[in-house]
Amino acid sequence: MANNKSTKKRIIQAENNRQRNRALKTRMRTAVRELRSAIDAGDGAKAKSLLPETIQRLDGTAHKGGIHRNAAARTKSRLTKAVANLDS
Repeated sequence: MANNKSTKKRIIQAENNRQRNRALKTRMRTAVRELRSAIDAGDGAKAKSLLPETIQRLDGTAHKGGIHRNAAARTKSRLTKAVANLDS
């Protein structure tokens, strides 16, 4: 257990950050999962409407440190490509 004030504070901050990142990642994964299910179903209209929201979730999670910015960029690229391929 922590013995000094600053260490106790860091433990509290680490727990708060962990819970915040967990919530961010959960919302992001849910958005990605919904978009991927629309893509798999071949529902182009639904996929196009979900894409901006999903990209926003990915950017927000990366900006707040929940995931690495390159991981967000890679995921956005793959999802955008998959939605674009629904039309062709």
